[in-house]
Amino acid sequence: MGWTKIDRSQWKREAYFRHYYEDVPCFYSMTVHLDITRLHAAKLRLQPAMLYLLARVINRHEEFRIALVDAQPGVYDVLFPSYTVFHPQTETFSNLWTEYRADFADFLARYDEDVLLYGNSEGFMPKPNAPENLFTVSTLPWARFESFHLHLPRGNDYLLPIFTIGRFFKQEGKILLPLALQVHHSVCDGFHACRFVQEVQSLLDAAGTPGAWSEATP
Repeated sequence: MGWTKIDRSQWKREAYFRHYYEDVPCFYSMTVHLDITRLHAAKLRLQPAMLYLLARVINRHEEFRIALVDAQPGVYDVLFPSYTVFHPQTETFSNLWTEYRADFADFLARYDEDVLLYGNSEGFMPKPNAPENLFTVSTLPWARFESFHLHLPRGNDYLLPIFTIGRFFKQEGKILLPLALQVHHSVCDGFHACRFVQEVQSLLDAAGTPGAWSEATP
């Protein structure tokens, strides 16, 4: 895990960071409906596929990998997804995490191993040695939603994105998936959030195409 401190004297976002982190602390969220029709047709499992796609696009763009260390902003080299596993018998959940790999088959193998080893273990974080370079993804398969927002009254130091996935539904011949993205405005503007969604959708549109989710494709 690498983290590089940002030289704020040369940082193009310095004025924006100072305003939205120090002067007017500001998070924002947006909820979109992703078209997962091709993913469904390719019979790909929803959770690991979405974790892979979110991680893949996050690791393309610096603004989603900025975090504070010792009160200073810097950029992680890579982020891994941390995701929820529900325990129906106790109505609780656990957070697991899987190392990101650019090749989907490689990532899927690691995900399956983590779920096999720790998926039935209760507790907040049953897989040991969780690194700092994690982004969080929660899944709510019980409800379709049009909007979702987290309230973080003491979370101003948390700059990494947070994702919430809802229940998919059919509409006008398509299968749509609610995805809520929450980010800190000090590091991520509306342009960046919209580009993120567009790139995830582009990868979804290529689901099932040979080589589309391979390491050779950025």
